[in-house]
Amino acid sequence: MISQPLVSIITPVYNCEAFLPHTIESVLNQTYENWELLLINDASSDYSQTIAHAYTKRDSRIHLYHLPKNSGAAVARNEALQHANGKYVAFLDGDDLWKNEKLTRQVQFMEDNQYSFTFTGYRILKEDGTERAKVIQAPQRITYDQLLANTIIGCLTVMLNQEKLGKLQMPTLRTRQDLLLWLSILKKGTVAYGINEELAAYRKVGNSISSNKWKAAKQNWEIYRKHEELSLLKSCRVFCSYAWNGFKKL
Repeated sequence: MISQPLVSIITPVYNCEAFLPHTIESVLNQTYENWELLLINDASSDYSQTIAHAYTKRDSRIHLYHLPKNSGAAVARNEALQHANGKYVAFLDGDDLWKNEKLTRQVQFMEDNQYSFTFTGYRILKEDGTERAKVIQAPQRITYDQLLANTIIGCLTVMLNQEKLGKLQMPTLRTRQDLLLWLSILKKGTVAYGINEELAAYRKVGNSISSNKWKAAKQNWEIYRKHEELSLLKSCRVFCSYAWNGFKKL
């Protein structure tokens, strides 16, 4: 890679003291060096803030910001996005992990092809960090209609070119705000391109909101009808596809 454009890494932090050191270390271990890690402490009640602060002393590329009250991942991510100075923006929650080559592979992919939206494959981890056999494969490309029917894009794998897309903000919902952002980008005609390599690991925490499949299904239905304003017929069609594709990920 001839040049290394700055990558802003967006990381909301909430009560993840057991996992946060591993997450930050996975950033520090990146073979790609030109990044800034924007940690947003969402009013954690454990030692997450202390851990995050210690890492800011260790590496000047790590920055810590605070929310005055617990506001959820969308607000935390939006606060970080306000401070993001990179050509590229990437997302990594405080309990997830990246493989060492993740940023190198993805930036090169975007620079070579002039893509504005990319994502990768990833593995699902159990809460204790042990690996499941299942790896979520990344399709070659995803359009707006395809994403409605298959919410396969993992937030921890996404990289966006904010020079092309403009300053980014997520809808301020407690859940599914990332999906709504992806849909809003793709709805304008952008295509998301996948790297079918296992470059990240998603930790499936037992009490996380997204771990409840029934709630997730209800939220997707609300996205179809309320936010995307799809017809009842199209909502039923894409929901059936979403449910089937979700079942295959189990």
